[in-house]
Amino acid sequence: MNNTVLLIDAAGRAQERLLQALDGLSPEQINRIPAPEVAPSIKSLAWLVWHVAREMDFQIADLLGVEPLYFSEGWGDKFALDLPPDTQDWKHTPSEAAKVMVTDIQLLRDYLSRATDFVIDYLAHVSAKSLGDIIDESWDPPVTRAARLVSIVDDAIMHSGQAIYVKRLIRT
Repeated sequence: MNNTVLLIDAAGRAQERLLQALDGLSPEQINRIPAPEVAPSIKSLAWLVWHVAREMDFQIADLLGVEPLYFSEGWGDKFALDLPPDTQDWKHTPSEAAKVMVTDIQLLRDYLSRATDFVIDYLAHVSAKSLGDIIDESWDPPVTRAARLVSIVDDAIMHSGQAIYVKRLIRT
């Protein structure tokens, strides 16, 4: 079995869960911060799905040494968010996260699907030999390609669970 088959399956499951979280909701619902008074750091469903897609996109693009799909395919222009194009979404404050307002749920679904396909295609073609390559020496210990790939998929899985939780909060 290829070393990345399990990661491919896990990435697909995270995508399924994120898409299910969007099912049956309106743009108003997906943009709602679920508990701003008691838990302002819980972000909207729109932010969670957008963030997962963007992080997968940017990190795989970095591994490939290419421009992220967010720019090369115009996703950033399509979203037209009130944020700088190079926003570091993983560091967003509650007020920055609240700027991720998506009126077209299909656009969000499409970007997530495109970013997931980008990850899966990379995983399907990465060589087993390259998984041990050090790709980031700024950490101690340095990060291998395998560790980065696990991190990408793990982040998607974590946020997909959060998305289901947020959907339950906003539907009550």
